[in-house]
Amino acid sequence: MHNLADIPSEQHLIFDLEQPLTWLNISAGADLIWCFPATPLEQVQAFARTLDRPPRRIVVLGSTSAYDAPSQSTEYPPPWIDESAPIDLTKPRVQGEEFLRTNCGAIVLRVAGIYGPERNPLDWIRQGRVGPSRKYVNLIHVEDLASICLAALERGKPGEVYNVSDGTPRTWKDICETAQQRWGVTAAAVKEDHLSGKRISNAKLRAELGYRFRHSDLFEALDLIESTSSPS
Repeated sequence: MHNLADIPSEQHLIFDLEQPLTWLNISAGADLIWCFPATPLEQVQAFARTLDRPPRRIVVLGSTSAYDAPSQSTEYPPPWIDESAPIDLTKPRVQGEEFLRTNCGAIVLRVAGIYGPERNPLDWIRQGRVGPSRKYVNLIHVEDLASICLAALERGKPGEVYNVSDGTPRTWKDICETAQQRWGVTAAAVKEDHLSGKRISNAKLRAELGYRFRHSDLFEALDLIESTSSPS
């Protein structure tokens, strides 16, 4: 959010889903990028009733955790997940996203783990938040995510869902081993994670939005982050 510091204050809008009076600050006909959880559902529905002045396009940032259905496969490596996979509608944010998609034609982006400057996976290893395990993780660089949001506004189909990931799932074991070899980052001892994780397909994103990734290689991106980070 610090990148917004250069935007003049008169161009800032106050919006809070919990404060209906702030909804009036949204200009008629404006495109929206919804970047916070779409909850609670009642407030989402109430806000949606104010969006009756077309044209308007809505892009909602969801999460690949929508695919964390109660009955996960024990197959390993885990099967690839595309946008047709079942989602967990018991989750409040998934309910809100689906309401906006089916009732307002919102484009839902199911986003993998976001990384970039100040969100460095190598720091997660250093801090012991993650460690070497067989669990698969799917990641997306914040710069690619921002560009994909704009691509979805321009070329996305209303009511569609797109998985947002760099398309190369990796295990934390592989990431930790490379972190040790390339940057001397040693993983702290952590409890073994026996979950298999997910492997997220981004084929629909690439085919329908024609998006070309700036950071398709996680380790090249981490090299850049490490080289430009301030010493801690």
